[in-house]
Amino acid sequence: MKIGVIGAWHLGTVTAACLADLGYDVTAADREDARIQELNAGTSPIFEPGLGELLARNLAAGRLRFTTDLGQAVTEAPYVIIAYDTPVDDQDRVDLAPLISAAAEIAPHLSPAATVIVSSQVPVGTCAALADIIQEANPSPAFGIACVPENLRLGQAIELFKAPDFLVLGADEGATHERLEALFAPIKTAKLRMGLRTAEMTKHAINAYLATSISFINEIANLCDIAGADAPQVSEALRLDRRIGPGLPLKPGLGFAGGTLARDMKALQRLAAENKCEAPLIKAVLAVNERQNRLVIERLKEYYGTLRGLHVGVLGLTYKPGTSTLRRSAALELIQELAAQGASVKAYDPKADPRELEGWRDLFTLSSDPYGAAEGSQALILATGWPQFKELDFTRIRGLVENPLILDAQNLLDADRMSGLGFIYRGIGRSRGP
Repeated sequence: MKIGVIGAWHLGTVTAACLADLGYDVTAADREDARIQELNAGTSPIFEPGLGELLARNLAAGRLRFTTDLGQAVTEAPYVIIAYDTPVDDQDRVDLAPLISAAAEIAPHLSPAATVIVSSQVPVGTCAALADIIQEANPSPAFGIACVPENLRLGQAIELFKAPDFLVLGADEGATHERLEALFAPIKTAKLRMGLRTAEMTKHAINAYLATSISFINEIANLCDIAGADAPQVSEALRLDRRIGPGLPLKPGLGFAGGTLARDMKALQRLAAENKCEAPLIKAVLAVNERQNRLVIERLKEYYGTLRGLHVGVLGLTYKPGTSTLRRSAALELIQELAAQGASVKAYDPKADPRELEGWRDLFTLSSDPYGAAEGSQALILATGWPQFKELDFTRIRGLVENPLILDAQNLLDADRMSGLGFIYRGIGRSRGP
């Protein structure tokens, strides 16, 4: 069975490679010519564990190919999946232009009775709008429109595509639901049938709940700082309560980043405002998150008074460990603020793509290893929780830094060990600090 995938960045590439690995004949399309050439050569444009091997295996088997021709990708395909990583601006507002453009472009090439599946993360009501665009561009095909929201957890994307907790199958016609069931039959999990708008709202609700959990534990962490309590231990107790559960992101640290959770929170906030509906919890979660990501700057000022002329080392640039993605990275936004206030910054990340950093390079010096980033620093900030940072030679780092202040924004390091090595250690929710 032939499947066309539109979009070949993180979501589209993982979707295409995983479907090909399930035995489908997949053509994925994207307008970025250089990216398509890389993908056809078996090179992934982003870091995702196992993705390179998956691409190579399915390209060699002839089940997977990439093209810049969107029409070619969908011709004679019973299923078409729109899988763009939906862009967001610096205010986490969604830009639907790529999806709208793609819908109009593929419309004339759709097979009769094709099922168009929107997997991209979109505001509620988008799928119906895209269906109208397709219908206007090509009134003849009796296509079905569906929403199967992405389940892309960076660093675990392949594992969770093939074995998700559940799948949301959104459609307004029974026949489209049946076609979705057939497509995803190889994936053995609970499949929840619901309407288009309910499927879109379900994705909003899941992300909003996760965002609320992050803001909640960061509020608790800030109170722990005042009270002299230990927030990571509080978090551990919460996760062991069966009414709360181990899967919630109850980890004190920086606020949510990457644009994914904030995008849904902003979408819900706009939906409420446009319909004159009060949504104070959504507003509060966003406010807590914005404040939390200023915490490192505030703590540096508590210690130094001013950031002008301060030498700062930053460990981690990606928005989370396990990915090369820099979009809406809290670390980069932190560096931007440090530079704006006159600090000099050196930074290191094990997976960040230097090409994606081009627009940021006037703000900091990119080091080739963590020790280069630490050398001469008056404050060392651990911004992304890469597990390999736990294994660094901190005795060596103690000898490289000008001042042994560590701001661990991910609570990754052992506080007692760092103090024993002579560092002034400051985590999130672990004490008032220096």
